[in-house]
Amino acid sequence: MSDLSGSERRKLERLLGMSGGYVLNFSDRTFGDFFVEYRVEIDAECYRARGTSKANRMRTFWELEANYVVGRVIGGLVDYASEKQCFGDSNPVLIDDCRKIAQRLLSDQPVAELDALIAIADERDFEVVAEHVREAIEKNQPEGGLDRLHTFVNKFIRVTCAPHGITITRGKPLHSVFGEYVKALRDGGHLESAMTERILKSSISVLEAFNDVRNNKSLAHDNPILNYEESLLIFNHVAASVRFIKSLEARIKAKVTQAKHGGWDESILF
Repeated sequence: MSDLSGSERRKLERLLGMSGGYVLNFSDRTFGDFFVEYRVEIDAECYRARGTSKANRMRTFWELEANYVVGRVIGGLVDYASEKQCFGDSNPVLIDDCRKIAQRLLSDQPVAELDALIAIADERDFEVVAEHVREAIEKNQPEGGLDRLHTFVNKFIRVTCAPHGITITRGKPLHSVFGEYVKALRDGGHLESAMTERILKSSISVLEAFNDVRNNKSLAHDNPILNYEESLLIFNHVAASVRFIKSLEARIKAKVTQAKHGGWDESILF
């Protein structure tokens, strides 16, 4: 459920004109149409617990849904009302306050390391895939982006592994490539703890299992897609792993650069 405070709720209700059971200028039909854009069926029974009016369904929506989902809807409502000039003489400070409420809720995004999911090579197809992956999360549709995430992971791992001298062929399974990468990290002394090595090794079997998800539970084929919660778990695991590998690779490159330039001569006394 969202953590809207009482003060925030009062501001939103005042701005959206909810005192008479309404929300802005929506009819029941247009209210439902608006929420469809956010993958929310606002006419569903679960949102009618406090009553069937648009305002009561909105209040129940705030109570049931996560911060990020509520933040997206509130931000969309403010934009919609501004475009349709629904606010009239509303206090600009109140409008700004409600935008800030939406921004606060949006900061609680479902994938903590979403910013890590960007292309690391100057390839247009890599960039497009990365954009689609981030878009799936921004629309709160992780289950709809699993096939793109799988493609992103394939490209990311192969680009990352190439500088380590790992042979990469089209038919070589991704988990095999990653297994060789973990071995290269260990042999190169780039991992400081046995636990980190073990976590990375566990990702080998995770990647193997990802193939099944991609083939049988994503939009890559005509199959029933994986549920929201498990899809979100996969996104978070992948994003956290990508962020760590990026950080590790940056450290390795810094060491190589320092070694090429000879580093500091610690025997010199100043």
